[in-house]
Amino acid sequence: MGANVSFPEGSVQPGSLSNKPQAFSKLAQAYTVSDTDLSAKKKKASKFATLRKKLIRGRRHSRSLDYGKSLRDLVSSWSVRDLSALVQEYEALIALKEITISASLARPLANSFRIDLSHLFDYKFCTDVDLIYKGACFPAHHALLSARSPFFRDLLSRYRGYGSQIAVKLKTPGVDVALFAALLRYLYTDTINTDELHLENQEILIKLAEELGMPNPIDHDLHSLMESGDLCDAVLVFSSDSDLSDSVMSERGSSEALHRSSKRELPCHKAILAARSPFFRNLLLRRARSGEEMTERTLQTPSRIVLDESVIPWRYARVLRHAIYQDNVDLSLIMRGSASMCSLSEVQAIVAGKGQMTVTDEAMEIYQIGQFLDFSVLSQGCEDIITDSITVDNVVSILNWSSEPHGSKWVLRQALHFLREEFIQVANSPVLFELNKVHLIETLSSDFLQAGELDILTAVLKWGEHRLVRRIEEREPNLLNHTAHSISKKGVKRRDLNDSELREILAELLPLVRMDHVLPYNNEVLGNAVKRGLVSSPPSHMICDEGNSSCVSAWVRGKNSGMFVCPRLFTPYYEEVKSVLEEHLASGQDQEQSRVRPIHLSSIPDTLYMVEDRQCFQPMTSLPSYATAVDAFSGSIPVPDSNTLSLMMSREQEIQSSKQIQRALGLPCVDRRAIMYQIQLRVVREFGMPDLTVEVLKNSSYYHPQDPIAQFIERPQYVECQFKRTTPTRHKSILQFSAHQKYSSNRTKPVQCVPPMSPSKSFSSCPATEEPNVSPSSDVDYQNRSGTLSSTRSTLSDAMPDIAIASSSLSQVHLHDEFELDIGDGTGRHGTMYI
Repeated sequence: MGANVSFPEGSVQPGSLSNKPQAFSKLAQAYTVSDTDLSAKKKKASKFATLRKKLIRGRRHSRSLDYGKSLRDLVSSWSVRDLSALVQEYEALIALKEITISASLARPLANSFRIDLSHLFDYKFCTDVDLIYKGACFPAHHALLSARSPFFRDLLSRYRGYGSQIAVKLKTPGVDVALFAALLRYLYTDTINTDELHLENQEILIKLAEELGMPNPIDHDLHSLMESGDLCDAVLVFSSDSDLSDSVMSERGSSEALHRSSKRELPCHKAILAARSPFFRNLLLRRARSGEEMTERTLQTPSRIVLDESVIPWRYARVLRHAIYQDNVDLSLIMRGSASMCSLSEVQAIVAGKGQMTVTDEAMEIYQIGQFLDFSVLSQGCEDIITDSITVDNVVSILNWSSEPHGSKWVLRQALHFLREEFIQVANSPVLFELNKVHLIETLSSDFLQAGELDILTAVLKWGEHRLVRRIEEREPNLLNHTAHSISKKGVKRRDLNDSELREILAELLPLVRMDHVLPYNNEVLGNAVKRGLVSSPPSHMICDEGNSSCVSAWVRGKNSGMFVCPRLFTPYYEEVKSVLEEHLASGQDQEQSRVRPIHLSSIPDTLYMVEDRQCFQPMTSLPSYATAVDAFSGSIPVPDSNTLSLMMSREQEIQSSKQIQRALGLPCVDRRAIMYQIQLRVVREFGMPDLTVEVLKNSSYYHPQDPIAQFIERPQYVECQFKRTTPTRHKSILQFSAHQKYSSNRTKPVQCVPPMSPSKSFSSCPATEEPNVSPSSDVDYQNRSGTLSSTRSTLSDAMPDIAIASSSLSQVHLHDEFELDIGDGTGRHGTMYI
């Protein structure tokens, strides 16, 4: 039973010889169409092939299995002990990276509107009404109380005069003056401390809520106050040079000029402006002291605060006001269609031909406004927006902006972190040639650079050759602009490059490439660099005949060959080494050798000349000479006062005692000095001080010798704050001191952000800053063999490794413990270590 085949109308049926010319023409047309389809398919296939090549090329440059394969070929023949040591190096770097990221993200905490309004209530800035309750006077703010409570809205609506004294009478019995003050603070901050109130007072609060009206959340009330503009007593006026001519026209009766000037005004409230920005606060207080705001005309009209539009453009006015009232930076409020075109960034963008400004450019401008107004909420909000918008395309512009004196150092740290994480992608794009040499050095110096050393070497050579080509073109300029080079019509070729000049350009970059870790060893890039004389010191595998042992010595510390170079924390390498180690352990290899436990000396060098931080060494003659050397830098390093320094040291101890730090200090190969430095960096940045202040934190006893904490705390403290005998993680025994006095680890009350003032009208005086409860008792007795503890002990600990000062301690203490020593011959020997 055959299949039924139908033919379309007009088609040629088999066996039909009629109309042959027409049939052949249609058949030829059909073949022509099929040829066209075939060529289209070929073109489409070629497009997919090109896309496949691009994907393969991109995958080849990404973190693919090629990195793991090259490292597996290297470590597959290693022993379990060497693999374990390399894994421990990577784990120590992981812990250090987490601590470094925490230090990089540290910055001063911006005050929220609750904190600022609390300071407004305490220091009575720009008050306009006095509440009298049971003989006590409470200077307050009309607009805030009216927005927060229906009771006060009805009460204050009867008194419109400035500085009116209003008697407050409550129907709820049992409300004393202290409870009324707590009630007012709740209206300002939306928080109340119920622990200070008795049980009967808490019951009174329920009745007060019914009488006064339960307020909405404070952010809701502030938003309503901002949108409605009720009871506004200030106006932000944005003026420019063109407004001078408009003012002349307005005097002649031009309604158009009046309308144009009124469009650039925003109603605000003095209390909110004074609470949020020290710039506005100082301006308003200066006007009040001069009597400018106390005239009859000014009391009846809102105060006009004129802002220069060349500094604060009108297009950002609503963003500024929204951040003041809501603690939020909303770039959708930018008036992008406004006629304000006086911003410097817009002019620069037009001149450079970049066209419309990006969100990142706008955030950079608003950041400058926040810095000018001393408004940290606005600045930090813009920093977050800039950081979230970092891509490969704009990372160079963000790096250049943040490196400027007016830029953000916090954004600079985040941009450098992005560059380290996405270095492979940057190295295979034209963005590499736009990188500044300083930023490239900062990136290559990191142990956390996410790239193989071969990629790093290739990127450095490409960057140097591009710089050399530009130098040649500048030295021998083109005959015509935007034409080929004058030497050759095709431009400068690679063979025209001078290797000695290229070596000069890369003199600071090539030493940062860890040549012993360039994998695979027989790659062409490394061989050509050595032949051209660009690499001054070839890798060890090229100059040593030890074979695999030299390769292990370059990756694993403790081989006593001087070839060890700290490996970078490249994620594919770490995962592959861990996988190979698990395979070796599963197969039961090297069980006899892995039975011996090696001693890890962390970052302690073999001899003193191998200490990396040479600036830590100070003349060890006497204490006055050392203090004089430290004081030489006091002019350039900002030294905090004793109270702030005590808070910083308490914060340092708090971070040091956290689980993350204690876990990191327990790792065998961790660099404890680097951890302590990152902790101190984090503390310094949290207090809003430059990084150089770390030196003050390290040598606090010399800057504030009268401070008891700075005098007795030993640095660095690796285990805990109480000086007692403990069991450290690295060594079997350690010399520690005991003290009768235990320092409290509780955080003290932070310093008030607003300087205390003497209000003219207040219920009670402003609370003084609470002194930190950190002074030790007078019976502190640090005992050792010599009777007293030398004041140079902490300096010596920072400057010299533990193994170097052990000889000076033998005459005072003879602690010993048995341990199993691994001397590298595969056998364990017992010995005694004195420290």
